[in-house]
Amino acid sequence: QVQLVESGGGLVQPGGSLRLSCAASGFTFGAYWMNWIRQAPGKQRELVANIISGGITNYGDSVKGRFTIFRDNAKNTVYLQMNNLKPEDTAVYYCNFIRRHFGGSATDYWGQGTQVTVSS
Repeated sequence: QVQLVESGGGLVQPGGSLRLSCAASGFTFGAYWMNWIRQAPGKQRELVANIISGGITNYGDSVKGRFTIFRDNAKNTVYLQMNNLKPEDTAVYYCNFIRRHFGGSATDYWGQGTQVTVSS
């Protein structure tokens, strides 16, 4: 059974830092791109960052230079280090991956999300 469990969210002042973790189980973690996606109230989901085992990463424009995604395949965990946080980073952050099936279909897996609030 696939499980994605996020942790590390909370309330932080502007300019502060947080590290999110996503502990994964029930699938071959190292074989997949892992995504951090966020959703702010009233807004669409936004890809924050993703990473594949070879170390290739991608970042959303709004977080480049401030956030770093990394993974530990031995621990089946993906992390998101968030520095210089801004109020506009306030959102629920989700861990996600997509399993593509033979024939073209796909299954989207999500964690329960962790709330990040940036406020003074």
